[in-house]
Amino acid sequence: MGKKLFLIFIIVVGMISAGCAAKEAVQTTTAAPTAISPPKEFPPGELGEMVKLGKELVEQTNTQPLTKQYAGNALRCSSCHLNAGTDPKAGTFIGTASAYPAYSSREKAVITLEDRIQNCFMRSDNGIRPPDGSKPVVAIAAYITWLSQNNRMKMNPEKTLGPYAVPKLKVDLSKVDTGLGKRVYENKCANCHGMDGRGVAQYPPVWGPESYNAGAGLAKPNLVPLASWLKVAMPLGNPDLSEQEAIDVAAYVDSQPRPNFVLKEHLPSPDKMGVYNSNVPEEVVIAPTWPPRH
Repeated sequence: MGKKLFLIFIIVVGMISAGCAAKEAVQTTTAAPTAISPPKEFPPGELGEMVKLGKELVEQTNTQPLTKQYAGNALRCSSCHLNAGTDPKAGTFIGTASAYPAYSSREKAVITLEDRIQNCFMRSDNGIRPPDGSKPVVAIAAYITWLSQNNRMKMNPEKTLGPYAVPKLKVDLSKVDTGLGKRVYENKCANCHGMDGRGVAQYPPVWGPESYNAGAGLAKPNLVPLASWLKVAMPLGNPDLSEQEAIDVAAYVDSQPRPNFVLKEHLPSPDKMGVYNSNVPEEVVIAPTWPPRH
């Protein structure tokens, strides 16, 4: 009888353990993060054509007729979002749509993905906000959403960032050395972006009238956005900057001249305005943004 009870006990324990393991496996499968890779096929029909157009606009923002009229400099969306937003580390679009609507601390409002795209035209592209529902906005939103379709929805209540956003560096402003940043820039960046920062051939300008304006995220005086991006993205194809080098280069780049940002100058005429989704009606940012103004 003792042996039978022992065998029954072993069987029951085994069944419970197997059940727990199976449950854990299901839970693990459910919670596993999605791989950072783009879908392999475009959607069929008109939707697929719109997604393809969005990709084209991301790659040719400053030259494609649909977006050229709203762009104000030589930058393309892919200047920052490498490989048309499919680079897994440097400003990827993959998963981004799953975070929207999201809270924007800059606009002090909850904004949509379309709002975010329109704001980039005003700031990073130093241009004019495209109208609500316009073909460029719909196409780029369709493309980013297509890249995000295998990711679970998780709206961001704190910032306009997707699940694979660039990791933020910790920046100690007291240790910033723009002189070192200048030397690193000249050694590792100038071949593509020019000693004068105006860009060489297909490589974009990083300061001057054809680069992003002082209201862009990369121009923030805390240096975090630009330094963090430089750390994972530059030099192109072989990002090897140390954290401090990335911070110092960011300070050097953002200490150079670039367009100021005056919000009202980047908003379209009232008949094309639609709704500017923001609780900050006035904003002026004077360049250069480094060193910080007190």
